[in-house]
Parts: sequence; structure tokens; C-alpha cells
Amino acid sequence: MVTRVSRASDPGERLLSDAEIVELSLGEPASFAALFDRHAAEIGQYVRARIGPDLAEDVTAQTFLDAFRQRGRYDTSRADARPWLYGIAVRLIGTHRRAEARYRKLTARALPERDTHDFVERSADRVVAQQFRPVLAAVLDALRPQDRELLLLVAWADLSYDECAQALGITVSAVKSRLNRIRVRTRKALGGANPMNEEETGG
Repeated sequence: MVTRVSRASDPGERLLSDAEIVELSLGEPASFAALFDRHAAEIGQYVRARIGPDLAEDVTAQTFLDAFRQRGRYDTSRADARPWLYGIAVRLIGTHRRAEARYRKLTARALPERDTHDFVERSADRVVAQQFRPVLAAVLDALRPQDRELLLLVAWADLSYDECAQALGITVSAVKSRLNRIRVRTRKALGGANPMNEEETGG
């Protein structure tokens, strides 16, 4: 069976996992580009949603540059590198807090549009009420930075609980506890209304 790095075009070809690409890149650095090809669009989309288009390209590029430099420390038991990449992106976004806050205020004031990455449409358990947008934007601004990071990884990046735990370096139980605290705070801000689906979808 032939093994391909980035994409398999023949049924007899096997696609390398992210972990295998990282491991291969230790001896063949150029092969790391396959990880960029595979995940840059998704990571870039998340970064744009967080801090806007002006800084997104640079932050996305820096995410993969840092990942390349740190690839020797990657846990190759994790086949999917997305949580690792999101974790790096989150830390870089942290250096652009002011830009992120400005962008959140702009998007909160914008007219409701069909934006699959809008906080009001998809919170930790899928926010479904457009009319709660201004209140939820205020709740988001008031969250502790670590709670905001977690919420947006679930809402915008669509990571499972386990993947969020990997990205943020915390336990799955801590993820669930923080999300529950966010739900309680959101319900309180909405006067008891609950725009969140209580069914947990994370892994």
C-alpha cells in the first residue's frame, strides 16, 4: 500500500495522520507543510472570528510557525493535531486582547446575519436565540479570559470537551465545570431564560 502525506487519491493509498506527519517532519522538515495545508483554513477562520481579518493572517501563520518549532514536543499518541494547533492559536490571540475586544464589540453591534461562527448562534451547546445577542455579547466580555477561551473553542471551533481539554491543558471535568458555570451565568443575565440546549454534545 502506498502512503501519501496530504491526500489519498487512490483507494489503495493510506492517508497519514497528523501525528505521523509531525513525526515524519522531524527528519523531513518540508513534510510539515502538509499539516498547514490540512488545517490552516480552519485555524484561520477561528482566528478571524476572534480578532478580525486585519491580524488573522499573521496570527495564523505564526501559529504554524510556532507549531513547527515545537513539533519535537508533540504527543504523537494524539492522531489529530487540531487541539494542539488551537491551543497555540489561543495563546497567540491572548497577545491581541485589545484587538479581540474591539472586534467583539463590532460584531455585537452588527445587524443579525447568517454567520455560522456568530457567538449568539452557536454557544457551548448551540445558542439559538438571535434576540439575546447584545446580552450574550456582554456576558462574553465579562467572562474570565480562560472561560471565554473555552466557550469560543466549543462555539466557534466546534471542539469536543476532550479536544478543548487538550487545547487548554486542563481536564475534561474542568471543561464541564467551567461550561456549567457559564450556563448559569448566562441564564442569570437573561433573567432566567435559557437559550442553550442543555444536552451535552461534547466528547
